[in-house]
Amino acid sequence: MKFNTNKLFNLITVLLVAFVAWQYFNPPAGISVHQAQALVQQGGLLLDVREPDEFAEGHAPMAHLIPLGEVAQRLPELAAYKNQPVAVICRSGRRSAKAVTLLQNEGFTQVSNVSGGMTAWKAAGLPVVK
Repeated sequence: MKFNTNKLFNLITVLLVAFVAWQYFNPPAGISVHQAQALVQQGGLLLDVREPDEFAEGHAPMAHLIPLGEVAQRLPELAAYKNQPVAVICRSGRRSAKAVTLLQNEGFTQVSNVSGGMTAWKAAGLPVVK
């Protein structure tokens, strides 16, 4: 039996693409909006990774805005929370899932995605400020 490296390479490529697609379309399970609200009330950070115009339209009280595209450059602002609870929120949960992965890769130990984002926050009737 002859070992075919091209077939092996193709198989690995297909598996890798499938894994990345699964990760993209199935963001990690997170915490509920009520759990996020409790986390903030207990001194944790609620990090909003939406764009400034979205944030201005309405955000959760005490949310700290750092747009997703700026998170990597603004890590020093978050350093105090590296071993503290951090809940990350966006509009629906997709951008915040990316931010959670980025923060975890930077050594943040207690970071969670807020499932459903601000859409779920508003639907739950939780307070919103402008």
